[in-house]
Amino acid sequence: MKSKQTIYLYTDGAASGNPGPGGWAVVLKCGNLRKEMSGGFAHTTNNRMELLAVIKGLEAVKWENATVEVYSDSSYVVRAISEGWLTKWIASNFKKKKNKDLWLRFHEIFSKHKVNLHWIKGHAGHPENERCDHLAVEAYGKPDLPEDEGYIQEEKENTLF
Repeated sequence: MKSKQTIYLYTDGAASGNPGPGGWAVVLKCGNLRKEMSGGFAHTTNNRMELLAVIKGLEAVKWENATVEVYSDSSYVVRAISEGWLTKWIASNFKKKKNKDLWLRFHEIFSKHKVNLHWIKGHAGHPENERCDHLAVEAYGKPDLPEDEGYIQEEKENTLF
């Protein structure tokens, strides 16, 4: 049986203000195939968009147990895995940790594949990262963006009054 090819996933997230309108973008590559995706929200944060980009990219992979090489300029996302932060956050039930909704979604899809995360310097001329940045900024500039319900819910839960 022929083994499946490695999938290369490039991601970026952006926000204009933090919080503010935000966008996420993905470039998926496998062999000669390429897919681009992006989306945005009216009110969110940069970290949420960085994380959502990886989630959306992994969710687009239809093979089971695929080998996916993820390239992100988000140290928040990459270090959460490489330094074991996510494991600690899960063990503490995300006590005082933001973005629980997205981290749980990430953990579920991440566990279904063989994923390697790589940090790359943003805005350093990497073609796929630059393309993702362009798509993410373009996405948050669109009119009539939906609300990021996860962000809104988290803000409500963290409001004392």
